[in-house]
Amino acid sequence: MKKLLFILFPLMLLAEAQAQDRFPKPDFESGYQYPELNYFVPNETLWITVDIIMLTALMSFVAWTVIKRRTRKPVIWVSVVSVAYFGFFRKGCVCSIGAIQNVALALVDDTYIMPLSVLLFFMLPVLFAFLFGRVFCAGVCPFGALQELVNIRNYRLSKAVTSVLGILPWIYLIFAVLFAVTQSRFIICRFDPFVGIFRLGGDIVLIAFGAALLVAAIFTGRPFCRFICPYGALLSLFSRVSIWKIKLTEKSCINCELCHNACPVDAIKPPFDNKVKESRMQGVRRILMYFAVLPLMILAGAVLMRHVSDDLSRVHKDVRLYDEVSSFEYRVSNSEIKPETLNLKPETYGTLSVDLEAFYGQGGSIEDLTQKYNSIQAEFKFYSTIAGAFIGLVIGLALIGLSVKRTRKQYEIDYAACVGCGRCFSYCPQNKEESEKPST
Repeated sequence: MKKLLFILFPLMLLAEAQAQDRFPKPDFESGYQYPELNYFVPNETLWITVDIIMLTALMSFVAWTVIKRRTRKPVIWVSVVSVAYFGFFRKGCVCSIGAIQNVALALVDDTYIMPLSVLLFFMLPVLFAFLFGRVFCAGVCPFGALQELVNIRNYRLSKAVTSVLGILPWIYLIFAVLFAVTQSRFIICRFDPFVGIFRLGGDIVLIAFGAALLVAAIFTGRPFCRFICPYGALLSLFSRVSIWKIKLTEKSCINCELCHNACPVDAIKPPFDNKVKESRMQGVRRILMYFAVLPLMILAGAVLMRHVSDDLSRVHKDVRLYDEVSSFEYRVSNSEIKPETLNLKPETYGTLSVDLEAFYGQGGSIEDLTQKYNSIQAEFKFYSTIAGAFIGLVIGLALIGLSVKRTRKQYEIDYAACVGCGRCFSYCPQNKEESEKPST
């Protein structure tokens, strides 16, 4: 009986609340004042503050772990916390990756007010990357942490494949900024492969893509971070010149190759003996030739992107509306039936789309729409030209990087690619000897 009452009591309260919504309250003439009803509303400001504190604390802890302590186990626990909190509890939003678009839009649009929390989510990992390397990627980013937790084997991809795929994050970054500054679409948020997993629902195609990335992450290190993530590309610039850098060991390298084999993201460069001996002048000439070709690649990228800017502008909703209205107006003008009103017959002109109904229903003007269309097209031509120049620059620098060979006598960390996961620490025999020394 008690269990039955326990179940029925909430249902009775719910029914009473619905009944109050269906029937209006009586209007007393005696001046009676209804008591104010207070409903519990989650304090989102509080949670955003917790998010910022968690982000800063976890990155600080990872920086201390990988730079000072040179150990991996705490990074794993940080990954678990990040996936649980930033991933499944906070649903993967606000994320530092998507904040790129907000910052880009705020730089060109004075009317856009960017929340302080979004700015902090964007700037804090960049600041930490400049100070300590990509500690955000180590285990604080829920996307990278989820891939790290499922990784079991590390099948190494060829240098040619990784070099080509390594350009994709930069191109993704450039297009994300392009569509953000033109107020067209936030493509990073639209095509996020992991948010659907964290929210346990969403676009089935994106969820399948995210699941495929996780399956790939079982056998090779962090495919999303290495070959897709635009924010990782941005952080690699600052990590390359970080003030406090990750070290495999305090002792000299013995070239045992264990750290190179253990690295899941191929961020440890092996020794390289440049057998092609050339004079200093020959090397200088070769570098000058590469940099002479670089402006041509930049120019080619700018011209190509400017040429396709009209097609790219179709991403903008107002451009698509203009195309739809123009097509509809053309059909009406070439029809034998001239309707006096906009109550067009579906059998004559077809069923109107929602956008067309909204445009004509709100008294939209084709002249105003044309003016807006021309303005958007001009914006796309300008920003697409800049985006194309950057694409040419990225491809050119990548080719130069593949062509330039530098002699290395021992294994070295590629700080731009290193995500600070700490997997290599336990493989280094020099670290084992140091940890086995008796404490005094």
